Amino acid sequence: MQQKPPSLKEHRIRSFVRRQGRLTVAQKFALEKYLPKFGLQASDGIFDFTKEFKRTAPTHLEIGFGNGQSVANMAAAHPENNYLGVEVHRPGVGNLLRLLHQQELTNVRVMTDDAFDVLQNNIADNALAAVYIYFPDPWHKRCHAKRRIINPDFVTMLADKIETGGLLHMATDWEDYALHMMKVMNSMSQFRNMAGTGAYSPRPEWRTLTKFEQRGHRLGHDVWDLMFART
Repeated sequence: MQQKPPSLKEHRIRSFVRRQGRLTVAQKFALEKYLPKFGLQASDGIFDFTKEFKRTAPTHLEIGFGNGQSVANMAAAHPENNYLGVEVHRPGVGNLLRLLHQQELTNVRVMTDDAFDVLQNNIADNALAAVYIYFPDPWHKRCHAKRRIINPDFVTMLADKIETGGLLHMATDWEDYALHMMKVMNSMSQFRNMAGTGAYSPRPEWRTLTKFEQRGHRLGHDVWDLMFART
């Protein structure tokens, strides 16, 4: 019997490794108590954000939100927007859920799935007003560079999901990855560099300055922001 060829999903090299880490008591409680309230299910298919958020508003997506502080801060500062956070590491998800409950935020939804699968199976074309990818794993060893999430195929998928005029905002503290990001984005006709061709953007005030980033600044480390508009 002829075997079925592997699918794109089976062929794909993942940009992350699941490092579950140890859950604190508070994170575990938040996952159990609040994920049913704020979580979206990948099995639901293409989302109707008007239904999921119970209102019509621009929807912003953060991929790999870490401990969730940036999502929570943006949601608190901009209640007029909807926010969807996608993160595979459960301690960070638990921390975001705790923040959402503490701050009584209602304009955030959370997913614990692979962002590639979420974009492919759950997000309609032109459904997103903005996408944020902050400090993704740089995979700095040359043999691992193929795992980087910022690559032409992934950015092409993002272009389909971001509305015309929408924002793709990336940040990294690895110069080699910043150069790689810029090279990829310069090759994408679907996006325009908001800072000018080949230029990096200053950090906007609304991007949360993390403790890790503050420590890096004290040590003299640079951070590169890339902001591109969907043409």
